[in-house]
Amino acid sequence: MKFSDRLGKLSPYPFVEISRIIAEKRAAGVDVVTFGIGDPDIPTPQPIIDRLLKASQDPPNHRYPETDGLPELRRAIAYWYDQRFGVKLDPDKEVLPLIGAKEGIGHAAFCFLDPGDVALVPDPAYPVYNVGTMFAGAESHVMPLYERNGWLPELDAIPADVAKAAKLMWLNYPNNPTSAVATEEDFVSAISYCRDNDIALLHDAAYSEVGYDGYKASSFMQVDGSAEVGMEFHSLSKTYNMTGWRIGMAVGNADMIKALFQIKANLDSGVPQAVQEMAIEALTSSQDCVDENVAIYQRRRDRVLKALGKLGLRTPVPRASLYIWAAIPEGFTSAEFAARLLDETDIVVTPGSSYGKFGEGYIRLSLTTPDDRVEEGCRRLENWTMPQLSA
Repeated sequence: MKFSDRLGKLSPYPFVEISRIIAEKRAAGVDVVTFGIGDPDIPTPQPIIDRLLKASQDPPNHRYPETDGLPELRRAIAYWYDQRFGVKLDPDKEVLPLIGAKEGIGHAAFCFLDPGDVALVPDPAYPVYNVGTMFAGAESHVMPLYERNGWLPELDAIPADVAKAAKLMWLNYPNNPTSAVATEEDFVSAISYCRDNDIALLHDAAYSEVGYDGYKASSFMQVDGSAEVGMEFHSLSKTYNMTGWRIGMAVGNADMIKALFQIKANLDSGVPQAVQEMAIEALTSSQDCVDENVAIYQRRRDRVLKALGKLGLRTPVPRASLYIWAAIPEGFTSAEFAARLLDETDIVVTPGSSYGKFGEGYIRLSLTTPDDRVEEGCRRLENWTMPQLSA
């Protein structure tokens, strides 16, 4: 049996490998503390669950859904964007529900890229931007993200011939894995660059609702010109603790939304309607649960930062996202450092190299771990002294 060449190009998905390591350790009786995967431990709010329970009893919801979702859901998404960002969207032309943002991001490459085309992909970054590009038979041109530049792409460093060949650009702010944020001016620059070079600009905004110390992220769609060149992907996963229910959305340029719908209509059957009703409840009811989540994550952020500081790791204070991006000591690769942590403290973190070449030298710690486990992990970190790390 011969499998496709693209299958041979795939590295193991980092979070599948992390889950395997955790399962093996726990099966051996090891008390593992994981800061590895950004999967909220806080339950989905009860009113959202109640809406699911009610909707599950409705026979029409037992049938195939439509790929473009319930009209009521598209209106709820448009309502949320208006309430949160002041962005006006046509729910019939500029909104598309997704089976989680990851699905839409993976499918988006097929809308814009043919074999041999070029996508501008940040590094370090969420791996799906690059993987989707590869599945479409296209090539990724890496836009390195550096700490010196606030983990923003240096657009003027992109060669002119690459800019001319590129069909799309990926951005993601607040950023995974670095927790960096972007200003309106940053978005203006990216929009101008993409308009000048006829490039589709795709923005992943999955972490916009997790902001600390009063910080509120902007939407790319708030910026003048965004609807001319771009589309934004969002998710209910992190905002409402709904990772397991798999629902998100794409909004923006009507032609791009139509193209993504055409791809999805041929590859999936849409979001189960009872889950769509959960999303309607989440988007249109009280948003107090979002503030409550952020308060929990901020408390955890502060505790982990304290432990990392005592350990001696250089760690900027994140303004947003669910992650802490910490520089590791010289003399280790990020994978080696993560392995030492696991072997010597039974703590799981994600090596920065999992997010690309330019993630080397860092580790990512997720804040989606229960408070008692965060405290246990921090205690272990504080007792793990730097002399143990000497090469």
